[in-house]
Amino acid sequence: MHKSNFYDDDVVEIAFVGRSNAGKSSLLNNLSHNSSLAKTSKTPGRTRMINYFLINNSFRFVDLPGYGFHQAGKVMEENWANLMEDYLTMSKNLSLVILLLDIRHEPSKLDLIMIDFLFSRQIPFIVVATKTDKVAKSKINNYLTSLSKKIKIPVGNIFPHSIMETKSREKILNYIENFLTKDN
Repeated sequence: MHKSNFYDDDVVEIAFVGRSNAGKSSLLNNLSHNSSLAKTSKTPGRTRMINYFLINNSFRFVDLPGYGFHQAGKVMEENWANLMEDYLTMSKNLSLVILLLDIRHEPSKLDLIMIDFLFSRQIPFIVVATKTDKVAKSKINNYLTSLSKKIKIPVGNIFPHSIMETKSREKILNYIENFLTKDN
């Protein structure tokens, strides 16, 4: 994909990246308060292109294909990787990346590569630990501490999220709002 295929306007973009089935569509729907904004599926690898969603006529959420979906085939997975890299390095509107990691699983090699990529390119990003409703509440802090050590990001910089809990949604939205207004 060439950068001429990306939007060339002044609308700020927040991109969502993560392993297939990490919950990108569910998080997009939850944050936008629109349960049908992004199509959700139990089958990983459904997002196969870049999807743009204009939010409140002021910024865009950008849903990038998930990585690590082996059933798609090596060629398709390479195409998705190239598409994501092109977007992350060439989009002039990209302001923030939200990296989703399923709290129940160890970060994959591809998750760690993505974190290194974002750090090396100095692309601002936050980590959202998804699916916290799938683990015991009493163990969430243990999972976050373990995740923090593995990805070398302070636990306070990881946002736990459950689509069942409005408090986690509000924390992410507050961060986004503060991030978007800090330059204005």
